Amino acid sequence: MCQEREQISLELVLFEKKVVRQQAGLVLDAMVTDFERATGPWHAEWVALPEAFGYAAGALHQARFMLGGLIVDPRRMAKNLAMTHGLIVAEAVMMGLAPLIGRNEAHDLVYDACRLAIETERPLLEVLLETPAVAGQLGPEKLRALTAPANYLGAAPAMVDRVLAGR
Repeated sequence: MCQEREQISLELVLFEKKVVRQQAGLVLDAMVTDFERATGPWHAEWVALPEAFGYAAGALHQARFMLGGLIVDPRRMAKNLAMTHGLIVAEAVMMGLAPLIGRNEAHDLVYDACRLAIETERPLLEVLLETPAVAGQLGPEKLRALTAPANYLGAAPAMVDRVLAGR
């Protein structure tokens, strides 16, 4: 479609990933051969490994092509994140609350807050701040930190830094 960018490259990456995954299954299945006969799994490896490497290389080529045209629009990203009313970081809040009150209780409280945020079309942070069982445990500062999507990136920044350093 006209509005989509590099969709064919993405489709190829997804297809090639499936082929590589299937070849991994063949190699794993070939391990059984060691127990059945002394010839080892190399016959299957002759088929699986070159094909897997070829498709993996193709996927990397398509990914590089696709990402080469990537346009990052921080304003649009923030708008898209805002559409969730903060629900995208509900797990971070739950995991921040769990050590204090237990995982099940934290899950139930955050789940109820998410439901209320959806029903009232309000930001999750606002609802959480009005929930004494949550706000009383974490406090406003911690809640603001837990509900900021930029704080919920995990290892992604370190991974990007490693890739960029290797250029």
